[in-house]
Amino acid sequence: MSGGAATRQTLLALRARRSRVERGAALLRRRREALVAELFRLARPAVAAREAIARAARDAWPPLLDALAAEGALALRAVGWPERTVEAEVETRQVWGVAVAELIETPAIARTPEERGLPLETATPAEREVAERFEALAALLVEAAPREALLRRLGDALARTSRQVRSLEHRVAPELATREAEVGAALEEREREEHLRLRVLRSARGARLDQPASGSVSPRS
Repeated sequence: MSGGAATRQTLLALRARRSRVERGAALLRRRREALVAELFRLARPAVAAREAIARAARDAWPPLLDALAAEGALALRAVGWPERTVEAEVETRQVWGVAVAELIETPAIARTPEERGLPLETATPAEREVAERFEALAALLVEAAPREALLRRLGDALARTSRQVRSLEHRVAPELATREAEVGAALEEREREEHLRLRVLRSARGARLDQPASGSVSPRS
């Protein structure tokens, strides 16, 4: 970092700026630690939810393939009717400046055959099993969606905060420290030169005072 005259004002401004950078880096480090703690808090439930989703998907696909082979696509499509909109109530909050949303209550996904509009006598066991398994899978996905979004946002915020900390600690602060040292050294050198100049001036003045005045006449006896 260059620029700025080597003055006391410049030196004080550099010290003040470096102090602000150090305080900002400390604040960002605390933010990073809080984000890491929040990520670790959510990591285990997220892993458990992903494993449950994977199991539910593995359990749902084989019955679907068997039902497709036995009943056909049109018969299975009727099981999903009537269409509906699933609404969920969420609560928003802030985690170190990161906006997150959490489900207040998981909406009901599973439906009875009557709610699907399919009479019991017309729904085969294969169709009911497929509907039940995929509704269970959908419920797990809805429940896990806010947590996954939170993890992604926290991860992005953590990466951004880490970059800011590295920039302040490894680029901005060293540049300010280097410039501060340069200005301080320049001021010290200027002060030494001024002291040397003053000593030379005092020595020269003292030498002139010690010399007799030129053209003086001895007094008569």
